[in-house]
Amino acid sequence: RSLVVVDKPAGLVMHPGPGHGSGTMVNGLLAMFPDIRGVGSTVRPGIVHRLDRGTSGLLVVARTHNSYDHLIRQLADRTVERKYLALAWGKFEGLDGVVDAPIGRSPSDRTRMAIVSSGRPARTRYKIERFWESPGVSMVSLMLESGRTHQIRVHLSAIGHPVVDDLTYSGNQSILGLDRPFLHASRLGFEHPENGKRMLFESPLPPELGAVLSGLNEADA
Repeated sequence: RSLVVVDKPAGLVMHPGPGHGSGTMVNGLLAMFPDIRGVGSTVRPGIVHRLDRGTSGLLVVARTHNSYDHLIRQLADRTVERKYLALAWGKFEGLDGVVDAPIGRSPSDRTRMAIVSSGRPARTRYKIERFWESPGVSMVSLMLESGRTHQIRVHLSAIGHPVVDDLTYSGNQSILGLDRPFLHASRLGFEHPENGKRMLFESPLPPELGAVLSGLNEADA
């Protein structure tokens, strides 16, 4: 009763804001778990970390003040495991690497994030799982060592490998037919705030992303 793990679909907005007064994940959570009201934040009750609207996958929501504080500390201590799967454009030079670059608001477009010297520290580890010569895309697994807004999308774009169908950060080719970025939070691990037990959750790729992979594999067969 102290937390809930959500497998968020792409397209679902996390919390109310301009243009999204209802129909958000927080609205649904409040309807199901009214006890989260006021936990952590009045605007984003229970929300410990966020996923972009177009990103699917796992996140944990605190239902008590104690859980919220405990989970926030784990995030600060970098003991929360957050693994993502992304399809990115291009062939990477190596099989793994780290992007360590500060992220802040773009000075030229306040709706976007960017690598800026005055930004907050951000580190993303990545490993290449597979490359398809045609159409020239790589399956990448990524581990967050920090949690900045749009972090994976900004970091991959900055090294010249934007997320497939992420129209905001230069991945403006849509030949794979997606209407969302190919980015999924596939694995989430943390210590339970009450009993200290290590919890681990995994989420398979949603059907629309799985269909893209099947198409790539068939074309490569």
